[in-house]
Amino acid sequence: MNITIVTVGKLKEKYLKQGIDEYVKRLSAYAKLDIIEVADEKAPEELSITEMEQVKQKEGERILAKISSDTHVIALAIEGKMKTSEELAKQLDQLATYGKSKIAFIIGGSLGLHKDVMQRANDTLSFSKMTFPHQLMRLILVEQVYRSFRINRGEPYHK
Repeated sequence: MNITIVTVGKLKEKYLKQGIDEYVKRLSAYAKLDIIEVADEKAPEELSITEMEQVKQKEGERILAKISSDTHVIALAIEGKMKTSEELAKQLDQLATYGKSKIAFIIGGSLGLHKDVMQRANDTLSFSKMTFPHQLMRLILVEQVYRSFRINRGEPYHK
């Protein structure tokens, strides 16, 4: 299975990089994982609704340019579907069973995802009703993908 995480912005925090690197290493036994960073749109703190949409649109165009037409897309969004770790594991297993070997998880920037990205998504996923920094979501997502493979293989980890 080829899993891609397309995310807005560069990861600067060393502790997050170390955690992500550890899970990427662990995941290599189960799947190929690529993390693609697209540039975030520079914008002032105070934005009008129109300016926010423009920022999300530009970031969305960069995201969509990285996704091939045969990729199953799961967008991370607060309004997405909440799942247990076991449910996510089952979804990944079913995608593999039905020949969907290319999966992309999308993590938007600080303003979220543009409607065009949400329309391209085959599914949505929410980890919580809470807001998390998008950099931290990378670590949480990679850990959950790793956990999913362990669950699907019946290996001890998720208890």
